[in-house]
Amino acid sequence: MFKKIRDFIKSVMSELKYVTWPTKADIKEGTTVVIIMSTIVAIFLALVDAGFGFFIRNLLLKG
Repeated sequence: MFKKIRDFIKSVMSELKYVTWPTKADIKEGTTVVIIMSTIVAIFLALVDAGFGFFIRNLLLKG
């Protein structure tokens, strides 16, 4: 059992040598894109929510 575990860990370690890790600049760029897109989507959803809320309030009050 321990031999299988040791062989698995060796296999994982050898595969990790082929991994291309992102640079610091890549991580910064990706993080910036995620933050900007999240902000844009949040603002869009807030506007849509406010619009639907306004529409429903007016529909219920005038209906």
